[in-house]
Amino acid sequence: MTVIDARHDAVWGMRILRGPFISVLSVGGFLLIWFIAAEIAQSRLLPGPGAVLEYIYRESVYGDLLTELGITLWRVAASFAVAMLIGSVIGLAMGQMPALDRALDPWLIVFLNLPALVIIILAYVWFGLNEAAAIGAVALNKIPNVVVTLREGARALDPGLDEMARAYRLSPLSKLRNVTLPQLQPYFAAASRSGISLIWKIVLVVELLGRPNGVGFELHLNFQLFNVTAILGYTLAFVAVMLAIEYLLVQPIERHSTRWRNKPV
Repeated sequence: MTVIDARHDAVWGMRILRGPFISVLSVGGFLLIWFIAAEIAQSRLLPGPGAVLEYIYRESVYGDLLTELGITLWRVAASFAVAMLIGSVIGLAMGQMPALDRALDPWLIVFLNLPALVIIILAYVWFGLNEAAAIGAVALNKIPNVVVTLREGARALDPGLDEMARAYRLSPLSKLRNVTLPQLQPYFAAASRSGISLIWKIVLVVELLGRPNGVGFELHLNFQLFNVTAILGYTLAFVAVMLAIEYLLVQPIERHSTRWRNKPV
């Protein structure tokens, strides 16, 4: 083998590792291990991937799986929007106003450490088993994390860029778009990424405790029936939706919002 051939093979190997092949291989390995474990166990408590995929297809075509997924997605989107909006406003205000930061910091620590289950139960007890209480409880669990992240972003704003904006007499809207938001983008991205992952989990708990529909409700119902195939089916469908949103929505938006960093000077 020549040196050129060795370099070609090395470059080809690096492209494989950086491409989607390694991810597909990882998922394939997981399915293979699952299949082998199910064949060894031969138990209704561990159905194979074939049985679970068949259940997903049947429930998607003839059942309510897509409807329940849509309901859960609506709650995730609504809770995420409320948490990001309120949390960003409070976080930026606390980062720019020391007096407000000192006043709200004890409450922020309380809500950061208050268990999500307590907030959900109190929301249902005080406001009833309705959509507003469910979405509000999920958002309230996420708002403190957004506040902390955006507060640090507001504290990290470069005062020199602020002086430059005043020197060039930029309008408030132009300053926000061209000076402030680009600096805050990494903090928005971090808050959004952690927010989605946290809200996914809390929404299922909210649905399990007090809603008559959604993926969490279906998981609780099938748990009572010991229907492991249905539990794994809803879980796998839920994970597929999460991955689709991550790779088709979150990551492209993040790359688009940071494209200015990769522009040649």
